[in-house]
Amino acid sequence: MKEDGARHGVRYDESDPRGPVMHVEGEIPSGPCTAPFIDLDVRLAAMDAQGVDVQALSLTQPMVYFDDAAFSAALARAFNDGASAAHEAHPDRLVVLAQLPLDHPAHALDELERAARLPGVRGIYFGTHSRRHELSARELFPIYEAIATLRLPIFLHPVRQVGFARLQPFFLRNLLGNPMENALAAAHLVFGGVLDAFPTLEVSLPHAGGALPWISGRLDQGHLVHAQCSALPRPPSHYLRRFTYDTISHSRPILEWLVALVGADRIMLGSDYCFAMGASDPRAIVESLATITQGEREMILGGTAARLLQLAGRLTG
Repeated sequence: MKEDGARHGVRYDESDPRGPVMHVEGEIPSGPCTAPFIDLDVRLAAMDAQGVDVQALSLTQPMVYFDDAAFSAALARAFNDGASAAHEAHPDRLVVLAQLPLDHPAHALDELERAARLPGVRGIYFGTHSRRHELSARELFPIYEAIATLRLPIFLHPVRQVGFARLQPFFLRNLLGNPMENALAAAHLVFGGVLDAFPTLEVSLPHAGGALPWISGRLDQGHLVHAQCSALPRPPSHYLRRFTYDTISHSRPILEWLVALVGADRIMLGSDYCFAMGASDPRAIVESLATITQGEREMILGGTAARLLQLAGRLTG
């Protein structure tokens, strides 16, 4: 980013003593990139303090979605190699969710083939859309097929939230934009036939699914009455258990309802480390749930993630 970003609309700003900030045209600034983002000793100490055994490393915005294919592919390789090196330094503590340059499907397939062989890669990390493609785009189907064949889960995270201009006041781009982006991405995967085309594909939604669980009934009604939504063989709510969800709901009643709706085997601990909107004590909300069994609690704290990320044994976070 620092060396080549300017040619691709990136201003790399090192004036903040806390760390660099990346300004991408048309997007919110990314940064400052403080020590918890890049210092493994700081990260491991935080994990110990939170009672978290293993973290899956992922890349924050702007991810690797740029118009130039070579630049996007180079960014993906840089992150994947760096995260794999972090895993090799701490193989029992850190695993990797690899990045792909989704705007350039041929390059994405090449990087997927390469990254899948790197030590520590246990999943793939997508934005809720890329610059050129919604997640329902047919151009992405060969990528989904390859990921499913590799038995790697996909983890999603919002980027460039819909309604961006109206969401600038009051931090609404995060408070409202992120939950809606999660629902939009999930709806594209459902109505676009991705989950039917690839029945073994695992997709994980952040922020406890965002708006998706709450509007699933509305999606079902659309499936009943609108021709654009009627091609699905089953109602959209049928696909809720095709997704997995993290625990970042910021609400005990909502998380209890989500467990009842989709099951503890579809929910895993989330931290959103190291953002202010994350959970400083990610285990606490799970341990406080009064309506779940101890077995369900253990599943959320470690069992679901251990299955998805192909880790031996049961994790505690």
